[in-house]
Amino acid sequence: MSPHPHYRGRFAPSPTGPLHLGSLVAALGSWMMARRAGGEWWIRVEDLDPPREVPGAAERQLETLAAFGMVSDGPVMKQSTREADYTVQLQKLLDAGLAFPCRCSRSQLTAAGGIHRRCLAEHRDETATQVSIRLRVPERVITFLDELAGPQSQALADAVGDFVLRRADGCWAYQFAVVVDDAAQGITHVVRGADLLDSTPRQIHLQRCLGLPTPHYAHLPLVLDEDGNKLSKSLRSLPVDGTDPWPALRTAWGLLGQDESALRTTAAPGSALVQAIAAFDPARIPTASAAAVSGTSPPA
Repeated sequence: MSPHPHYRGRFAPSPTGPLHLGSLVAALGSWMMARRAGGEWWIRVEDLDPPREVPGAAERQLETLAAFGMVSDGPVMKQSTREADYTVQLQKLLDAGLAFPCRCSRSQLTAAGGIHRRCLAEHRDETATQVSIRLRVPERVITFLDELAGPQSQALADAVGDFVLRRADGCWAYQFAVVVDDAAQGITHVVRGADLLDSTPRQIHLQRCLGLPTPHYAHLPLVLDEDGNKLSKSLRSLPVDGTDPWPALRTAWGLLGQDESALRTTAAPGSALVQAIAAFDPARIPTASAAAVSGTSPPA
């Protein structure tokens, strides 16, 4: 692994099922942005929530991506192997007084307004044996420039309050794990779906607390079904077919706003993507969520 890559992007799917069109758009967008910059593209498996994971899903996702010509340039990281690093980084925050144990349950917080700003004695269960660990969030506005969505600003304490780093059940929170892992992998550019845009200020604040670098961010439009639901959440969302990649690949390319003629379907998908790198134009990517042509499957 090169110590100071000028561009290292990543794609980080959760192994909760097969790859679907929305995930393919995110993978293709991040892969193209990395390749256009002459950079690297890495894959990370976000397997931190065992109750939601499907056995064998991660391996099938990697196989599907390979069928589309997208293979990780570095070792595929699995978050389930990262316990030791997470523990070290969490202890740094605890030792610095930036994180604290919390016994407030989600239902108790909902009754108190939903956002944790302090542990309320009347809602705290002192007998609870399991506690979450939260980051202490000060009154602070986090601003950043998203390379696709433009200038962003969030008053962190008002919007999200003290957020969870490790859940009461012992599972690591996404917001914490993604920050530690991006730094560990040397990720310089994060290209992902717009549903994570409002998570970015939390991650930037956490990076600053840990003294970690902040990557560049770019958030791609979501793929929605005809009812306006995120496709990955839709019951009509079907997996893309790695044995017949072209229908989904053409659809994903179009949803990224790219010139259809630049994707030459006479070549194998991997070769076609390499040939299309020069024509890929981030300025053509829609800034609003893109509606899927069909809620069931990509058009032929």
